[in-house]
Amino acid sequence: MSAAKTVDHDDDPVSVEVVRDARLRSRIHWEWNGNSVRVRAPRGVPQRDLDRHVAEIVEKVRRRRARVRARADQDLEALAQKINRAHFDGEISWHSIRWVGNMRKRLGSCTIGGPTDGDIRISDRIKGWPDWVIAYVVAHELAHRRFPNHSQSFWAYLSRFPGMERARGFVQGVAFQFGEDAEDWL
Repeated sequence: MSAAKTVDHDDDPVSVEVVRDARLRSRIHWEWNGNSVRVRAPRGVPQRDLDRHVAEIVEKVRRRRARVRARADQDLEALAQKINRAHFDGEISWHSIRWVGNMRKRLGSCTIGGPTDGDIRISDRIKGWPDWVIAYVVAHELAHRRFPNHSQSFWAYLSRFPGMERARGFVQGVAFQFGEDAEDWL
């Protein structure tokens, strides 16, 4: 038996799927992926206990997601929204975007799947770079929400962003200056 529902709270909907699993004996298991939670429960767990556990799980997921959103950067968010509307037809969604100081090589990263699904991190070491290069790095990470690799489809999709080649050239020049391969940076 499976039941799915969406729990809305403060613009953070969480989709919940509850499955009664005959293989489970006593413990409730759950997994979180983006804004979706899948709960597996033994058949013998009373519904009121299951409802209480699901509510606790959803609240835990919301708290974790809120902590990440609290660290998000509003200027980066506005830039990502603008790029998404202008070049990707508004079809990309993400959870948060923020500057981070712990990236030593890469300029950005985007998580796909798992509890951090849709979290985009941009290295703060590029804050002083030209705005059009920062915009490219953001567009690059947004494109990874559709294509989690550097396939031909990814590059074709990213080519919607004007100035892509110019920005890549800038990144390659900086990487060359440091004696590194620019492909390791993005």
